[in-house]
Amino acid sequence: MPVPTPDEVAHYHREGWVIPQYRLPQDRVAHLRATLDRLIAQNPGVRPEKLVSAHIERKPGQGAKGDGRNDEGVQGCREFLDLAMDPEILDLVEGVLGPDIILWGAHVFCKPARDGYETPWHQDGHYWPMRPLATCTVWVALEESIVENGCLRVISGSHSGRVTHGHLREDREDLTLTMRTEDSHIDLSASVSLELQPGQMSLHDVYLIHGAEPNRSGKRRTGIALRYMPGTSVFERDISLDGTGVSTAFATRPLWLLRGQDRTGRNDFKVGHWE
Repeated sequence: MPVPTPDEVAHYHREGWVIPQYRLPQDRVAHLRATLDRLIAQNPGVRPEKLVSAHIERKPGQGAKGDGRNDEGVQGCREFLDLAMDPEILDLVEGVLGPDIILWGAHVFCKPARDGYETPWHQDGHYWPMRPLATCTVWVALEESIVENGCLRVISGSHSGRVTHGHLREDREDLTLTMRTEDSHIDLSASVSLELQPGQMSLHDVYLIHGAEPNRSGKRRTGIALRYMPGTSVFERDISLDGTGVSTAFATRPLWLLRGQDRTGRNDFKVGHWE
């Protein structure tokens, strides 16, 4: 069976998201959960919903402050970079994005039991710096992600106009992201909860409106979002998008060309790499 299937590709382009049949082996998931626990332990000052660039591992003495942290303040783990390079996952991405694949980000979203933060309805493209806007996010569940513990929710088809809608800024401390899509653009009748079991994953488009409820349950909910853009886009490092509630350092964020070519010839694959 091809990965992804033609039906899965069609669903992604029609609805803006898809949950493919492919899933990670359970031994791989168990290893990644152990990595997750290590990641949290070595970042005690960072909310577990805001573990940005968790795939960027620095050695002692490296990083802007020499403390092994990346430029976004997180001490990452190589295992998450290995996951982002997984051939089966890249096959999924190639099926919807094309043959030229650049990895530009990975974000661990871990919602603790009972006090996991809410993520308001938003569009990723509102605060991301690639031009033209184009990214497929692969959201890999490391633990059960269901309605009860605040799974990802999407507004199906909201990507179809390829338009970035207006966003408002929330002045709240209990949010993963402080940007919220204006209510007039949100059709709740088209909302879908993307429930996933450990090892399952969803893919979604950069223009898709999505969010997640807070976790008030007794179950922790964790996923890692892997971010890929096509080689026809440029990661514009001089675009500054502060005030989102999430630490970013786009000027020094490393990129990886994982398949194909950089068709623009303008992406820098040396910035941010220490080895």
